[in-house]
Order: sequence, then C-alpha cells, then structure tokens
Amino acid sequence: MSHTEVKLKIPFGNKLLDAVCLVPNKSLTYGVILTHGASGDMNLPHLTSLASHLASHGFFCLRFTCKGLNIVHRIKAYKSVLNYLKTSGEYKLAGVFLGGRSMGSRAAASVLCHIEPDDADDFVRGLICISYPLHHPKQQHKLRDEDLFRIKDPVLFVSGSADEMCEKNLLEKVAQKMQAPHKIHWIEKANHSMAVKGRSTNDVFKEINTQILFWIQEITETDKK
Repeated sequence: MSHTEVKLKIPFGNKLLDAVCLVPNKSLTYGVILTHGASGDMNLPHLTSLASHLASHGFFCLRFTCKGLNIVHRIKAYKSVLNYLKTSGEYKLAGVFLGGRSMGSRAAASVLCHIEPDDADDFVRGLICISYPLHHPKQQHKLRDEDLFRIKDPVLFVSGSADEMCEKNLLEKVAQKMQAPHKIHWIEKANHSMAVKGRSTNDVFKEINTQILFWIQEITETDKK
C-alpha cells in the first residue's frame, strides 16, 4: 500500500519538535508513534525501516526527534506529540500505539503509565519497546521497572538476547510481575543496538518489523470484532 510522507513541526513548550508522518493512502484507523534512543534522531535506519513497513500495511506512522539525555524532558516531548495526534483535526485516528527505541521506549512507557484515568478513552492502545533499557550496563541491581508495573495496556518488548542493558532473565522476571498483557520477542544474539554477528542489518530489521506489525494487527483485529 502506498503512503505519503508529511513533514511536521509539533509545538512543544516554546519550541517545535521535528516530526515526519507516513500517511497511508486509505482511511486511517490506527497510528504508531516512534522515537529514537539517547543518540541519533528520527531518521535512524531502524525507525525509518519500521515506519515504512507499518505504513505499507495501512498504519499511520509518526516519528519525531527529541535530543537530550534528560528523561523528564523526553517524557514531556512525547506527551506533546501524543496530544498533538489526539487533538489533530487532520489525522482522525481511532487509537495509537506508543513506541520507541531504548531511551525512547522508556519515555513512552512513562507517558503511558501516567495517562490520567479520566483520559481512559482508549486512545492509547499499547506500547512497543525496542531494546528497552532495563538497567545500565553492569548495573543489574538498579532496574528501571517501576513504570512497567503501572501499565495496564498491552506491551510488546523486542529485545536482543545479548543486550547489555536488558539481561534476558531480568526482563522475563519483570514481565511476569506486570499487570499488563505482554509479549517478549527475543532477537537471538542481538546486542543493545540490535546488531547480530553474521546477520545483515536488513535481515534483523525484517524480523523486528514483522513481529511488531503482527502484534499490532492482533490487537487492532480484536478491536474490530
């Protein structure tokens, strides 16, 4: 399915955030918001590849850039993007999935767990965490898991089994304690950047993109029933 690329500037305080939307050429129902980790921006090959895969299957996809290592700042920026889409007269979406890579997924998780109960209009349908940074390298005793326990919407984790910031058994333990419906897809032997020795980047992207699309479709198909 073909789609159109639209560049946007989203108001954030007295600044503007750079964003790009891929808009499928059909009536819109669901959207996905994606953002990058601590470094890079919305044009990371990882995110552009995922966005075009989702858009080609009919999902509206917005990527945005928010630089800086301050997580509070990143969370506020993410909220602005979510509010922009929620109130947008142009893109009337039935719901969105919040997604991100590494620090971006942490910001998305925080936004989701702080959605006010009176916002419970089901606009946010779920959370996609690519390489969720559960802990600093070698600091497995300090887990960033409190937000995950407060989320009630479905969560998909896509993590490398050799991610130095998300030890496999630790994420599995955290997931067992979560109240949200969740799924973990492990990319075998991938590190935090999703690099796998002996596999091409595109091959890894394809696996990630397929899993994410399948998960979103499962949730949105259930909605239609």
